[in-house]
Amino acid sequence: MSRTVTVGIDGSPESRAAVEWAAREALLRGLPLKIVYACEPTPRFVARTPLLDTEAYRQWAEQLTHESAQGVRLCHPGIEVTTGQLTGTVADILCEAAGFAELLVLGSRGLGEFEGFMVGSVSLAVVARAERPVVLVRAGEQAADEHRDEHRTGPVGVPSAATPYRPVVLGLDTEHPDDTLLAFAFDAAARREAPLRAVAAWPEPPTSRYRFSGDADLHDLLEREHAAALTDVLRPWRQKFQGVEVIEVSRCGSAGQVLVDAARDASLAVVGRRIRTGSFGPHIGHVTHAALHHITAPVAVVAHG
Repeated sequence: MSRTVTVGIDGSPESRAAVEWAAREALLRGLPLKIVYACEPTPRFVARTPLLDTEAYRQWAEQLTHESAQGVRLCHPGIEVTTGQLTGTVADILCEAAGFAELLVLGSRGLGEFEGFMVGSVSLAVVARAERPVVLVRAGEQAADEHRDEHRTGPVGVPSAATPYRPVVLGLDTEHPDDTLLAFAFDAAARREAPLRAVAAWPEPPTSRYRFSGDADLHDLLEREHAAALTDVLRPWRQKFQGVEVIEVSRCGSAGQVLVDAARDASLAVVGRRIRTGSFGPHIGHVTHAALHHITAPVAVVAHG
């Protein structure tokens, strides 16, 4: 079965932005686009207001998927677009859809630079459980946002998407690097002909808070060691993707904050999520959690072993 770029919709502004992003990604990957709506057996708003018609709700969902598909076909006539309405618990349905997809795209609500980036409970549940890459797109995301000089306008006075892509930013743990995560990030950068900014953070040494003599020398030594570790991890991938410009960023500090700061000008941020099979169930690490809530660019979460 041919894989697709699959996008979940619900009629919100963020899901409309997700559809547009997914369509562009399908073009980059040369894949069909599938638009899905997860119909709850008893929609929440119907349960709260019993007088509302469940059949009207299903007709609305069908119309929504149809109109979304038509919009994509008009803007991107080269894309093969299919639609689907699936009934069940929304998170369960979307996780199942992700299993048949190259990647799953969902919308998330952006609250602005200072308030942070809020991710809905359904999106978080899917990210925590799906074993395929999941991309979260904020409301208002546009094609021009992914490109440099996004304020340059074209002949009709709208931001231009004709300039080169902004960097793809990868959050990397050099002690536990994963090939699935690295392959996804390098491939995304190669398809966009964009630089890949690989970011690794390392903690301050315990002695730094006490200001012992020699702290500066220790800091410099650790800085060199961690930078060398990042270079070692990236070396074979530079060979595989020789056309990708790689920018190495190794910084001391909180891993989540270092990544958020490094992704302020990203076209796409890529982070990993370790698949856990223990008794604690699905889990999102603190770095991935920080990325989802505070990076305004689309964030791809790549599950790995």
